[in-house]
Amino acid sequence: MSLKDRITEDMKAAMRAKEADRLLTIRGLMAAMKQKEVDERITLDDAAIVGIVDKLIKQRKDSISQFSAAGRTDLVDKESAELKVLEGYLPARLSAEEIGAQVAALVAELGASGPGDMGKVMGAAKAKFAGNADMGLVSAAVKQALAR
Repeated sequence: MSLKDRITEDMKAAMRAKEADRLLTIRGLMAAMKQKEVDERITLDDAAIVGIVDKLIKQRKDSISQFSAAGRTDLVDKESAELKVLEGYLPARLSAEEIGAQVAALVAELGASGPGDMGKVMGAAKAKFAGNADMGLVSAAVKQALAR
């Protein structure tokens, strides 16, 4: 079953169970997927859907930090619930240690050295870790590897 089919089935299940908050989040995800398909005239594969989910998760995390700073606990709770639903569509994430080891190997493979090669390494890392790792952790690991 593709990720798109799973999301559709989850939407139907949320409708049947009358889970309004979960349904709203899934519909938002489906709208973002449909928008991407229409804008680029493509059919999304699982990797592209994971990219969209990553983007939506990043938006939720940013919103949570902003609402926390403003003292809006009601909105923090809402965004946190949406974040949990969206995280359910991501594949298993790599740990920080696994990311560090793979980034070190990638830096050695590319022959990169120094902060000037950050863009080259991040380009390769983005392709390698797409959907499997938090890109913030990957960026930190690349900075650390290039600082040596």
